[in-house]
Amino acid sequence: MNKSIIFLFIMCSILANANVRMPLLFSDGMVLQRNKEIPVWGWAEPNEKVEVHFNKQIKTTQADKDGKWMIKLSAEKAGGPFELSITGKNKITIKDILVGEVWICSGQSNMEFQMYKTMNAEKEMADSNYPMIRHFGVAQDLSGTPKEDLKAGKWLVANKENIRDFTAAGFFFAKKLYTELKIPIGIINTSWGGTNVETWTSREAFEKSNEFKTMIADVPQVDMDAVFEVYKKSVLDNVKKVQGFDVSMKNEDQFKTFDFNDKNWPEIKVPSLWENQQIGNIDGVVWMRKTITLTAEQAKSEAVLYLSKVDDEDITYVNGVEVGTNKIWETLRVYKIPPGVLKEGKNVIAVRIADYSGGGGIYGDPADLKIQFKDSNLPLEGLWKFNVVQVKIAVSPNSYPSLLYNAMVNPLIPYAFQGVLWYQGEANVWRAKQYKKAFPLMINDWRTKWNQGDFPFYFVQLSTFNEFNGNSKVGSRWAELREAQAETLKLKNTGMVVTTDIGNAKDIHPTNKQDVGLRLAAIALNNVYGKKQICSGPTFKSQEIKGNEIILTFDNLGSGLSTSDHSENVKGFEIAGADKVFHSAKAIIKNNKVIVSSDEVKNPVAVHYGWADDDTEINLFNKEKFPASPFRTDNWEMITANEIYKVSK
Repeated sequence: MNKSIIFLFIMCSILANANVRMPLLFSDGMVLQRNKEIPVWGWAEPNEKVEVHFNKQIKTTQADKDGKWMIKLSAEKAGGPFELSITGKNKITIKDILVGEVWICSGQSNMEFQMYKTMNAEKEMADSNYPMIRHFGVAQDLSGTPKEDLKAGKWLVANKENIRDFTAAGFFFAKKLYTELKIPIGIINTSWGGTNVETWTSREAFEKSNEFKTMIADVPQVDMDAVFEVYKKSVLDNVKKVQGFDVSMKNEDQFKTFDFNDKNWPEIKVPSLWENQQIGNIDGVVWMRKTITLTAEQAKSEAVLYLSKVDDEDITYVNGVEVGTNKIWETLRVYKIPPGVLKEGKNVIAVRIADYSGGGGIYGDPADLKIQFKDSNLPLEGLWKFNVVQVKIAVSPNSYPSLLYNAMVNPLIPYAFQGVLWYQGEANVWRAKQYKKAFPLMINDWRTKWNQGDFPFYFVQLSTFNEFNGNSKVGSRWAELREAQAETLKLKNTGMVVTTDIGNAKDIHPTNKQDVGLRLAAIALNNVYGKKQICSGPTFKSQEIKGNEIILTFDNLGSGLSTSDHSENVKGFEIAGADKVFHSAKAIIKNNKVIVSSDEVKNPVAVHYGWADDDTEINLFNKEKFPASPFRTDNWEMITANEIYKVSK
């Protein structure tokens, strides 16, 4: 009896393993690409016959010796819903399938940025009932070698119940396409905040690149368990080096108190994310303390503590008394200090910060970091003491090249789609010059892997963000990265959205994703769908030097050059002579050219436009209200010239 049960169990296990199985992409509610061959693939028992039915098509194939199989359905017109059935020793039926336009959305946090965080989020989510728009969210995962299937993910219909975590830029793009085309739209969202372009690129691409082949030759095929141990030691050793003592939660309850002696704690600039400073890219728990001195009058006054924003969660104490707590990372902290808590002389603010992912620390506008009294305020910007007491150990997708390509891109191949939308670059600003090679390498890599030709690849140029106070005088990494993005337009069938007018210099995640999606859609509608229209702003073409003036010529004029505020003066231009020192310049539009000059530069040779981390004030547009891309006319060496991608060993 026992032997029979064991035999049946073994046979059931064999049959279960032999069953036809499909990638997670092939599931209820999916959208297939119209007007192209449709690859359908999966796994079965070696040499097993597999039959596929879709609409009026019936096709058969046989699994290879490894159990893999694939057929290509003939191109279909937009429509649905349909069913897809796959039959081997078992049968799978996938329902509610639409055929239309499929776009892949990828990049870092500004593509990952969810609908519930957008400008006017409640209103936008209320207007999200579009059953012909479907969103597939790829679960975040990493792998040292290419994976065949995703960790998780499913297709969701756009409606008020599902919309919250959709990629906002992708949804607004899809919504505009659907409005214009009236056919199903599918968006596949494979994105991860804080990631560099190298983790989205395959190992094979690096091996064939003159720029990166030496780097990749020294990178082993990665065992993620081993990587975890190395990473854990590296993170803990680095924190110990920075703060001078081990990471430990021992006695942390004392850190909130007035009497605790924090003289041995190191200091960090506030407000600013940890990632931009010596703590680095960690997740975990950090205590931060600030000692202030108050007058007797201030101590007895009504007082409110403004702590700007805290990523992610804080518990805040004043002289050992808890005054507030908040778990929403993008919310301003405003805590009333109870009467009797403040005292004349020394006072201590202590904040316990828990960071779960992405950026960490006290960040935001310095003006929002203060104690407000009845008739005055005390700024809290500057150096604070800190102590890292707990580190969440998880391997970063930036630890090695190709980790996200392997886990979050390779499993999508060879799914048929129309094009890619990309929003990334913030994590590469330190290596902006090399991005001129790394970004095109990734685009060409994806095109090679999919073997669907030079499919459309549209990307978003970095918005304004005053991360380093960069400008023409000290150099600007953000401007250099924007330049690298603009140069990528040399690749066939690419397009770029300029966002200088819709960013936020104090927030790396601007909430206006509506215009991002609409501008991406404008490029697609013009280039792919035959809706001929102006879809981009002016781009620098050439310069001519006449005396003390430089005359600039532009492409993509549309109906002509203009300014966003219709003023005569164009803001954001600088001019330099042979000394390479840039001065603010007068710039006017004349005959659809821009004439730039400065009384301080008698013999000009070069112009900068919007060359700063924070380029909020620039205002050159075309009359169709698309902004001009920032640029420079010189080829002088930049501050990221010698920065290259390296893998820690």
